[in-house]
Amino acid sequence: MDYSKFMDASFDAKDWVNTAFRQHKEPGVSLDQHATTMVMKLQMFIQEVNNVLEEASQQALQNLPRVTRELDAVKQESVLLRDQMRSVKQDIETVEKNTAQSMQMLLTLDSIKSRMKTTADALKEADNWTTLSADMEDVFQSQDVTKITEKLAGMQQSLQILVDTPDYADKCQHLEKLKNRLEALISPQLVAAFNAQSLEATQRFTQMFEDMDRLPQLYKYYHKCYKSQLLQSWRTISETEGSVAEHLTELYDLLLSTWHMQMMWTSSVFKEPVPVIVDMLTDTLLTLDPSLSTCFASHLQHSGDTLPALLELKQITERFAKSIETAVEACMNDGLAEATSLEQLLLAVYQPYRPYLVKYKVFEEVALGKQLDNIPLDHEEIFDTVQLLAESVSKVFSAANTSSERCRQLTNGFCFLGLLEAFKTFFCTYTREVRRVVVNIGEKCRVGQSEEAEDWSNFQHSLRIIQTCGFLVMHTEDLDKQLISSILHTLAPLTPPHADHAKRVNSQLHTLTFQASLFLTNTDDVAALESFVMQLEEGDRPSVLTEVMTDLGRLSEEVHKLAFEIVFAQLKNYLADVATMEVWTSQSAGGALTSDLPSFSLAPQEYITKIGQYLMTLPQHLDPFTMQDSPALTVALTHSKLPYTSEQEPPEHLADLWLESVARGTMHVFGEEILKIPELTPHGTKQLVMDIEYLCNVLDDLGLQTSETLSQIETLLKVSAQDFTDTAEVMPQRISHTIAAMRHIEV
Repeated sequence: MDYSKFMDASFDAKDWVNTAFRQHKEPGVSLDQHATTMVMKLQMFIQEVNNVLEEASQQALQNLPRVTRELDAVKQESVLLRDQMRSVKQDIETVEKNTAQSMQMLLTLDSIKSRMKTTADALKEADNWTTLSADMEDVFQSQDVTKITEKLAGMQQSLQILVDTPDYADKCQHLEKLKNRLEALISPQLVAAFNAQSLEATQRFTQMFEDMDRLPQLYKYYHKCYKSQLLQSWRTISETEGSVAEHLTELYDLLLSTWHMQMMWTSSVFKEPVPVIVDMLTDTLLTLDPSLSTCFASHLQHSGDTLPALLELKQITERFAKSIETAVEACMNDGLAEATSLEQLLLAVYQPYRPYLVKYKVFEEVALGKQLDNIPLDHEEIFDTVQLLAESVSKVFSAANTSSERCRQLTNGFCFLGLLEAFKTFFCTYTREVRRVVVNIGEKCRVGQSEEAEDWSNFQHSLRIIQTCGFLVMHTEDLDKQLISSILHTLAPLTPPHADHAKRVNSQLHTLTFQASLFLTNTDDVAALESFVMQLEEGDRPSVLTEVMTDLGRLSEEVHKLAFEIVFAQLKNYLADVATMEVWTSQSAGGALTSDLPSFSLAPQEYITKIGQYLMTLPQHLDPFTMQDSPALTVALTHSKLPYTSEQEPPEHLADLWLESVARGTMHVFGEEILKIPELTPHGTKQLVMDIEYLCNVLDDLGLQTSETLSQIETLLKVSAQDFTDTAEVMPQRISHTIAAMRHIEV
């Protein structure tokens, strides 16, 4: 039986019992017999454990006196040790007190000795300087550059000791002249060693320049040597047949291969080869003849379309920039000089693009303007014009999306602010053209409108224009979200705190400030871009096309107004002559005196019955146009307002809102026309009340309420002359005074 399981910290009795019964395989032995055997074994094991515990306890009790005696001994020894340490401490303090003066004297003597040694070294070095200086002419005559270097190194070492001498400046100047002589002596051999890539010779010259403390001068020879080779290769490339893109590709291939070849060779020559080679490549790019800026200008002049041509070149440059950056970073040791050199190289790589990207907004405005010029909006027929307006939406936003993607590819997203300004101009121009077309449509509708016949085709056209406005708003909202997403995806990783997780903490290569400086020359533009991106991250700018959305809202409202005028034109015609109708000044109807006749004997006049019929049939004309499932109509109405309606959420059926708008407009115009009536006879007053009541009944059948103004007019027309003053006190003065003048009642 395995008893080791009982020592586990996570022992479970049930698991142990189940396991023991599962392992029972003895033939002819029942489970009860097996359980009895297990219980007996466990009891025996328990007895054995008890025996061990008892034996261990007895042994511990027997050992306790001995342990106590040993602890007492240790305690006595610790007390003795404490007393001895206290005695030693007192002895040390006594020695320090007695020898303090002697130690001070020793320190003074040691200081004197150090000063005397320094003086002796200075005298020795001064003598050494004099000796070396006197021997320099003979050494130069021997042309032995090794000995000359040794002598100059010795003079330089001596000069470090003589820094406080009166003629120190003269000595420095003299040493520099000697170094210049040696440099002139070995420069032909040095250039030959570089050209031949002679490892041994180059290492020897490098050590010489290092001993003379002139490594920067050695690097200048290296730059001059290999830069001249690269410049000659570029002249050959630029003179061959081919496009600028092909020449640019060859140049970048040459620079990249030069990096790899020089890195393999100079790693055995220079202690820090990365900044040396990178600086040489940077110097080469900045001194190309012809320059890349000249080549770009010529290429763009012949291409016609600036941005596509510039994008083609930039894609070539981008591939080279990523390749050289990856190659350099793989060889870097996190040194500041290396990072600075790489920054300067990247600035030189993108230098030809910066003059054009300063004008990026203008270039995009021109490109978008050309796209807009190719989008037809006008036609002689209204139907075709409305169709062109609807088709223009997809074309406009296709051009906008193309520009957005081009901005990301050409400028890596760092000219998004310029793109937004270009979008503002683009959409402003587009909406201005749409307004012009809408005005022309409105004029055509008014010219072709009949006073009697009800032509609903123009209203259908206007609804399609409203739907187009809705699509414009919806597409603009989508474009706005896409722009924000693209800006954050492209630029947000470069802003704090994301920039803290860059590949190299000691380098500014992966920050928005540096990356933006590759494309933007103005530091204010860089700061504005960084602030803009941080506002988007923090949610302070929920939209980047706010002004465009506002302009589209105004356009939608203007189109709604046009549609309303088309629907309301017939009603306006019916109400045009209300104020000048003769019935208001008539004393009777049909030659009979009617002043005492009851009101129900009168009938509403033809103009008001036509208005009632028009309003009653309006829903059936509106439903086919507004009951269709078109979210664009709802969106357009959300960003505008129908005339004579309050600011509220659109109802479930737009026909209800249109009916309310037309009815409220009818009541408003009818009320204003009533107030223009110069005079009302009692018969005219009753007839006018009848007309108002008829209109109110029609509105009630349509489920609409009578306007407050029309209700007040009706009340003042119904009230008797005796009660007019009391009733007029709670009415607006404009209405009460006008009605009183009509009825010849003094207030």
